[in-house]
Amino acid sequence: MSEDHTHVREFFGTRAAGWDAKFPEDGAAFRAAVADFGLRPGDRVLDAGCGTGRALTALRAAVGPSGTVLGADLTPQMLAAAQRAGRAAEGTLLLADVARLPLRDGVLDAVFAAGLIAHLPEPAANLRELARVVRPGGRLALFHPIGRAALAARHGRELTPDDLRAEHNLRPLLAGSGWDVTSYADEDARFLVVAVRRHEGG
Repeated sequence: MSEDHTHVREFFGTRAAGWDAKFPEDGAAFRAAVADFGLRPGDRVLDAGCGTGRALTALRAAVGPSGTVLGADLTPQMLAAAQRAGRAAEGTLLLADVARLPLRDGVLDAVFAAGLIAHLPEPAANLRELARVVRPGGRLALFHPIGRAALAARHGRELTPDDLRAEHNLRPLLAGSGWDVTSYADEDARFLVVAVRRHEGG
């Protein structure tokens, strides 16, 4: 396991048990983001870096009983917390690295990724891997329950121009990884970017 992965596992592993209690108001933001993502009944969706599975219930409601919901996370303690919360009933939990997903090419209709982008060790390569498992025309949502400025304030730091989630950085990063941004929202109450998987040669 790389040093980046070890650090991510340690960071989230020690916080897993209290994660949901720390952010109790986030549920509504997750539900609203999934609703705006526009999933359809029967869709196959991955929650990439699913953590404690806070999006899984909303994702399951969106795709219905005929759809497929997967939750992948690198941290065993986060998946254990998802199971304790009863969220394994909403989808299949995978202990997996989003940089090397155990999925076939083009098997998914969509990927939902909450809070993931800041933790990707190689963003361009990792976003290409997400593109690999999504069919052309499928979609990606990059979400955070609060916007960039509010998140920076929470952590006591300033927003800088090199922030990966800034629109001028994120659009070309996604474009170079097989995704075309269709909407970008960075508000106090949420950060939500939706992109479409480009057709090969398109």
